[in-house]
Amino acid sequence: MVNNGDALVTCRGLRKWYPVSTGFFSQLFGGEIWLKAVDGVDLDIYENEMYCLAGESGCGKTTIGKMLIGLINPTDGSVIVEGKNLYSIGRSELRKLRASMQTIFQDPYSSLNPRLSLYDTIAEPLRLNKLASKEDEEEKVVRAFEAVQLVPAEEFTFRYPHELSGGQRQRVAIARAIVVNPKFIVADEPVSMLDVSIRSEILSLMQKIQREFKIAYIYITHDLSIASYIGDKIAIMYLGKVMERGVATKVILHPAHPYSQALVSAVPSPDPTRMRTRQILPGEPGTPINPPPGCLFASRCRYAKKKCREIEPPLEEIEKGHYISCWYPPPPLDLGFDPADQLKSAKSTN
Repeated sequence: MVNNGDALVTCRGLRKWYPVSTGFFSQLFGGEIWLKAVDGVDLDIYENEMYCLAGESGCGKTTIGKMLIGLINPTDGSVIVEGKNLYSIGRSELRKLRASMQTIFQDPYSSLNPRLSLYDTIAEPLRLNKLASKEDEEEKVVRAFEAVQLVPAEEFTFRYPHELSGGQRQRVAIARAIVVNPKFIVADEPVSMLDVSIRSEILSLMQKIQREFKIAYIYITHDLSIASYIGDKIAIMYLGKVMERGVATKVILHPAHPYSQALVSAVPSPDPTRMRTRQILPGEPGTPINPPPGCLFASRCRYAKKKCREIEPPLEEIEKGHYISCWYPPPPLDLGFDPADQLKSAKSTN
């Protein structure tokens, strides 16, 4: 995807630190202890772009997503949406801006109110933001049903979430997000609880909606096959920091950071006859609680040297648009296949 003009969403130096409760004497003699969930992240998301955040559980992906739409306040840093700093504008202006930012949650079973009909579920954002008259509301809700392929809309209008399958519930959640015509959506692992064959349908639907409504996505995932299937760009995270970022297919098919290479090597090949060597990381994942100096990944990296344990490497460009945070980049790794083939084959056989 070609980026034209300014970014729709920009964050700089984004941090979220949580104080860790300790005993009185520990605080008295040892100072404050912080859990650094997100620690200095820079991102630029452009209009109609699918930007994936990937990494292990606990690396800070969801925390970033919540800060980008104003659900939690950052400890430090800025989030600029359409030229406005999300955390320095007034409440009334923030309320107007929030209509252009929506989210799709992971669990379609708990993200929908069981007491609301599907019509009221989708109409609720319009009512809260006062974006439609009664006549316009009905038209917009029906259009949202049709956009997510819940047709005819009349058959779903007065039904309730418990009457739907998991895939249908997630379609309703997507319809609720797009009914206000947002410019930016945070999708937090929206297909992780769905069957593989249904996943490809929902992902294709999200891509279709992206093209039609010109929506930018932050797509949070731990599944690199999904990132390869839908992503325009990707950032690989580890313990609250970005280890590698760039064009999604480039980063996934030819990862340059040792951590990215380990993640990619664990992706199962769709060809059972293909022999590959998986890179097993030694030791246990580090802790984001008062982490040691140097590279956070140094304790598990087989290429680490003394410098890695003393000085944190900056995120530097190794080729146009491709950045890694590593003092001693390892030899390039060629995956040998596209992880997206798994979802493509599931879609073709469904």
